[in-house]
Amino acid sequence: MGGKSESLNNVKSGQSTEGAVHVSMKPKFFDFSLRTLKLKTKQEELLIRVTVLCLVYVLAFIIRLFSVLRYESMIHEFDPYFNYRTTLYLTEKGFYEFWNWFDFESWYPLGRIVGGTLYPGLMVTAGAIYWVLRFLRFFVHIREVCVLTAPFFASNTTLVAYFFGKELWDSGAGLVAAALIAICPGFISRSVAGSYDNEGVAIFALLLTFYLFVKAVNTGSLAWSLASAFGYFYMVSAWGGYVFIINLIPLYVLVLLITGRYSMRLYVAYNCMYILGMLLAMQIRFVGFQHVQSGEHMAAMGVFFLLQVFYFLDWVKHLLSDTKLFQAFLRITVTFAVTVGVLALGVGTASGYISPWTGRFYSLLDPTYAKDHIPIIASVSEHQPTAWSSFMFDFHILLFLFPAGLYFCFKRLSDATIFIVMYGLTSMYFAGVMVRLILVATPAVCLISAIAVSATIKNLTSLVRTKNKVLHTSAGKSGGTKASAKGVQDQSLPFQRNGAIALLIGAFYLLARYATHCTWVTSEAYSSPSIVLAARGPYGGRVIFDDYREAYFWLRQNTPPDAKIMSWWDYGYQITAMGNRTVIVDNNTWNNTHIATVGRAMSSYEDEAYGIMQSLDVDYVLVVFGGVTGYSSDDINKFLWMVRIGGGVFPVIKEPDYLVNGEYRVDKGAAPKMLNCLMYKLSYYRFGELTTEYGQPPGYDRARGVEIGNKDVKLEHLEEAFTTSNWIVRIYKVKPPHNSFHFVSCLHCAFSSDI
Repeated sequence: MGGKSESLNNVKSGQSTEGAVHVSMKPKFFDFSLRTLKLKTKQEELLIRVTVLCLVYVLAFIIRLFSVLRYESMIHEFDPYFNYRTTLYLTEKGFYEFWNWFDFESWYPLGRIVGGTLYPGLMVTAGAIYWVLRFLRFFVHIREVCVLTAPFFASNTTLVAYFFGKELWDSGAGLVAAALIAICPGFISRSVAGSYDNEGVAIFALLLTFYLFVKAVNTGSLAWSLASAFGYFYMVSAWGGYVFIINLIPLYVLVLLITGRYSMRLYVAYNCMYILGMLLAMQIRFVGFQHVQSGEHMAAMGVFFLLQVFYFLDWVKHLLSDTKLFQAFLRITVTFAVTVGVLALGVGTASGYISPWTGRFYSLLDPTYAKDHIPIIASVSEHQPTAWSSFMFDFHILLFLFPAGLYFCFKRLSDATIFIVMYGLTSMYFAGVMVRLILVATPAVCLISAIAVSATIKNLTSLVRTKNKVLHTSAGKSGGTKASAKGVQDQSLPFQRNGAIALLIGAFYLLARYATHCTWVTSEAYSSPSIVLAARGPYGGRVIFDDYREAYFWLRQNTPPDAKIMSWWDYGYQITAMGNRTVIVDNNTWNNTHIATVGRAMSSYEDEAYGIMQSLDVDYVLVVFGGVTGYSSDDINKFLWMVRIGGGVFPVIKEPDYLVNGEYRVDKGAAPKMLNCLMYKLSYYRFGELTTEYGQPPGYDRARGVEIGNKDVKLEHLEEAFTTSNWIVRIYKVKPPHNSFHFVSCLHCAFSSDI
């Protein structure tokens, strides 16, 4: 009866039964779907955080693809060509053959033991990615994997930066750090597509090792400590910059010990990381036993033993109840430990068991050391001291946010913030000494700047969200019912809110300018491969100079397979990888005497140089010349370094012989030895007949902006074999000796000063 009356009521009200059912079901359906989609506040925050992090991950990858879009998929610079060649060998021959490969095509006639003279992490990583893609049926060439390895690991670095920033400060700082490092030019400079160099994966490994170690110190977890050891092993396998890690972490532990922050968490983290990391690092043949024999690693070992002393003293303090007795024991123990440590270090150094610091390590502590003692290090442009313009170019507003971030870190000191402060200060010092090390300082600068941005925006937004405060005062003196509270508004708050809004707008404007600057720098400065040059034509169009690949292709097609090519060491890797020919020296620079011999040949007269080339069995000589196109990074501009490196081994080569009143010149006022040395002749052969610029005489060098002094260059022992279309690369063939007497006389001329 109840159901019948309900239906009758519905009919009376003008509604059908179907309509009633339809109306009653619709709200329930929508309520169910909305209730299902509704998220809690923490879930919404997590969703936004994951979305932003994914967008940053993709951004870090695509911003590094300018070079591929503008040119083509190719390997950049010089060193990456050796890495590509070895990776290709690894994927074709297998790891065993790669690990035991003796390369006959480099450092002729010495050769090179490849497996024992490189850090294999980059090659093994790219090879593993290639094999995984092949297993998943993605049939790509190993070159494409090599080209995109650096952008892929740059994206992975943003994830590590997020978790590291979260560990140091909060999740907001982690997101900002990920966004900053994704587009920071200081990192992009060595991680664009095609920059297949060790730093492409090494910065990821470096930041990962630091994050895992800080996590281990904060938690005291054995698992995080072991993970940091494996991260350190990956860093050691990838790049020689691991020395920075193995010195910074002990310094950090020492600071914690001095400031009274010793704990079992620190003891577990450092001991596990150092012992397991050292054992794993010894498996890299190029590193070997350096962790126990090299002076650069002694700080880590000393802090390890010092930590054992601290643990022992902590145990003794627990046993002894008498404070005076413990202090006396402490003095004796510390004195004994320091004495034993100093004696062990002295005996090890004197006996030769502990090797002294290398020249590269000294050059980081003393910027003038390399110029005075190791000119081959000083000759590399990226080893020069850093100018302020470079800092501004690579960091932009981070240069000003960095001190603000240090302020916030000091304001909230903890074990983690102490580490990032030490990392930031030490890396910025080394970045000032050597321009290449801006790359190492970039993660620290981004993390500390992210702390400044996150803390500042959080404080400003809290001011904006705060409602007007009301101050309550009692109106009546007696407690009657009419006594009420009159509200008096705080008039200072609106000014604070307005100021906070203005500062927020300014902060977002600066961050937008930072993004614009990073995009421009990436597009214009860091996405141009050195092997393919580009310039602007007279009408604004782009002009491409592909002379390098043209010359290497000619070598591969027109010279015998066993031909030996002599060039300055900068081009050795490219000649071997792209020209497939044997070189005398290359970019490994492990044998200074061999490089000095080439420098001596380039600096000598042709007769003397011919004797040196015959002794090295040279078939062709390659030089790079920019006088026609205005390309400044050619061999004439590098020539003084050839003189200095050659003169460092052979005293017969004296730099003042090539200068006039201390000035380096190639015009009519140049020194006679400069005008007649082999490098000058090979660069300017037939150049005196060429008109390079309207309104200038023949033989006008556009790179130096002068008319050359020796236009009538004659060659006796070499002949021009090939010159590229823009004269950037010139190749000469060495003539065979006419008779044995002439050959012996050339050798006598070349080495008479040594005899």
